[in-house]
Amino acid sequence: MLSQRISLSLALAAGFLGLASCNKGGGDFQKTKSGIEYKIFKKVGNKYEPREVAVTGDPTYKERIGKILGLHIEYRTAKDSLLMSSRVQRMGIAAPFPLDSVKQKGAEAEAFAMLQPGDSAVFRFNADTLAMKNSGRPAPPFIKKQGNTITMLVKAEKVQTRDEAMADQQKQMMDAQVKMQAHAKEQLKADDVILQDYIKKNNLTAQRDTSGVYYIITQAGSGAKPKTGQTVSVQYKGTLLDGKEFDSSAKGNGGKPIEFPLGVGQVIPGWDKGIALLPKGSKAVLLIPSSLAYGQRGAGADIPADAPLRFDVELVDVK
Repeated sequence: MLSQRISLSLALAAGFLGLASCNKGGGDFQKTKSGIEYKIFKKVGNKYEPREVAVTGDPTYKERIGKILGLHIEYRTAKDSLLMSSRVQRMGIAAPFPLDSVKQKGAEAEAFAMLQPGDSAVFRFNADTLAMKNSGRPAPPFIKKQGNTITMLVKAEKVQTRDEAMADQQKQMMDAQVKMQAHAKEQLKADDVILQDYIKKNNLTAQRDTSGVYYIITQAGSGAKPKTGQTVSVQYKGTLLDGKEFDSSAKGNGGKPIEFPLGVGQVIPGWDKGIALLPKGSKAVLLIPSSLAYGQRGAGADIPADAPLRFDVELVDVK
């Protein structure tokens, strides 16, 4: 949970809301020979209308081979729980998918080959089949607990050459980064007010680092403070400010402290800043503004966008 991996979110992009409506009321699924169930729609005015696809596939696909198709994708369980949203992960930028001859039937590549630019679609896969094709292992229990299907909602954007797609992606990512930095700057001010209020309500005596991280040393250690590049071992529990736990070394690491090199970006920035303030052996509370945690993307179903976080930590060792 602490790594700066791609995050998930329960937030829905507006483009998928209309598509979800099509999913509920757009008639029966059609089915490929490989077992993929699908509904494909084209937008006509303000409505989605079904688009037929031949059993043999889209005859125009051969014209797109070698190019890049921009896609917005959501994966959902059989009970409609969100597993992944590319719009959230990629700050609204379409994910580039290289179009090639379809060698593996029954997985995403075959589904994407059915799409034309501008299409929206709902694909439904057998969860075990899809997992085996992608990873060689069955679907994990938390997915199968909700039913043995995976639904994929897709919005196909434009088709570009590789050079066009690369240039377009770079420009969009630079624009998005500027927007994120501006948002983070404003959010840091808002989070500081939230954290000060939390500190007051909980009668805490906290110090504030120049980065914006608040820390309360509850048990002072006798060792030296760790330096950038040194490997630290940390026991931790992470909660939202309302007390809801989202992660801990007890649950996520079998009770063992996690180890990571300090200050090199392997953990969220608030940890790199906060752990560096603690002498070895210390126990402390770190209150981290969202811009130094998971920002406006959030992380999974448990950490909303723009959420300040609390971590109860113990700096066990410094190597």
